[in-house]
Amino acid sequence: MSVVVTDEVLTATRMSEAEMRQEIAVMLFQLEKLTLAQASRFAGMHRVAFQHLLASRQITVHYGVEDFEQDIQNLREMGRL
Repeated sequence: MSVVVTDEVLTATRMSEAEMRQEIAVMLFQLEKLTLAQASRFAGMHRVAFQHLLASRQITVHYGVEDFEQDIQNLREMGRL
């Protein structure tokens, strides 16, 4: 599914496309609709950078079983497990 954000909306919010993606990712993470890994991918950011963004806004990082499993899978794919 694709969502189109018009230039009019970006202009009205005074945000770039990247900023809009980050704001949506942060909101969905806070609502626990996306995991940390999913939200950072949606935002187009490395996970650590996304965690820094959350920390700068004093948003607690919840790290659940799904996040742990994703980290294990990523390590396997990188040949580190």
